[in-house]
Amino acid sequence: MVENLTQLQQEASQRITDVKTINQLNEFKAYYLGKKSPLQEIMSQMKNLSLEERKILGQQVNQFKDFIEELIIFQRQKIEQAMVETKLAQDKIDVTLPGRNNLTGTLHPLTQTIQLIEDFFVGLGYKIEEGLEVEEDLYNFEMLNIPKNHPARDMQDTFYITDSILLRTHTSPVQIHTLLREKGKPVKIICPGKVYRRDDDDATHSHQFMQIEGLVVDKKATMADLKGTLALLMQHLFGKDREIRFRPSFFPFTEPSVEVDVSCFKCNGKGCPMCKHTGWIEILGAGMVHPRVLEMAGYDSKIYQGFAFGLGVERVTMLRNEIDDIRHFYTNDIRFLHQF
Repeated sequence: MVENLTQLQQEASQRITDVKTINQLNEFKAYYLGKKSPLQEIMSQMKNLSLEERKILGQQVNQFKDFIEELIIFQRQKIEQAMVETKLAQDKIDVTLPGRNNLTGTLHPLTQTIQLIEDFFVGLGYKIEEGLEVEEDLYNFEMLNIPKNHPARDMQDTFYITDSILLRTHTSPVQIHTLLREKGKPVKIICPGKVYRRDDDDATHSHQFMQIEGLVVDKKATMADLKGTLALLMQHLFGKDREIRFRPSFFPFTEPSVEVDVSCFKCNGKGCPMCKHTGWIEILGAGMVHPRVLEMAGYDSKIYQGFAFGLGVERVTMLRNEIDDIRHFYTNDIRFLHQF
């Protein structure tokens, strides 16, 4: 029987070594170690042997099993390695070939401008506040010192949903909500967002546009603080050599009110078509917060004062990038957006 076991081991070694697939390997494992294998026939005859012979045969059987197991593991590793090498050869990549250009998107030019301005004001300690685009007349007009039938409303003709609900014409309602929430505490915020006005859709106007307004209310906020803040902002947006000037104006919610011009960055103030040969470009409106607005929001105007300003994001973006038509921002023309 020991001789038969030796012959079986030699046969198994040769046959298993020649196996090329995992399935064949599993079949040979079952053939040599399974319940119907030649090994089981040999073991079934152990009952006819003496105790000493059974001990010797038992050792040989265990050695045979260990040999077959190790041989199968070794052969399995060889087959799997060969499969990996074959797969790699089939999927071989020529690294000398030119790569594929994956198109990556960029932020919309208006979003880039908003983030640029937000970063500037956050660096000065301002908070960013946002609000609803559908507002009540109370917060959009009346609490901003624009009562019903006031002629200033004609400048901000808008879209009404009901007699008292409308699409906001500026982000100033966010300032009112903030003042009401803070209940007499100092405020230092900017309010970016989308606003709506019934306007002609032409190269420089749109019924929908983006606006950023700022508000500072404190015991010592002055016109000098306003001018210094806006001068730094213009230098941040248009270059360190920019200067600003104030011109008297009128806004119902500020007193005094000013229009703010920035020195032309195209001609450096010498005069060109961009600045209409004046050397200055009108850029935003600003002023000291009207005492009546503070009083309606619950602030003592004898103790607190503040300044406010507002600018159009589209106008800033058009000036910075020399874009001649505001409608480009909303037509989703890939050729236009790829430039940014």
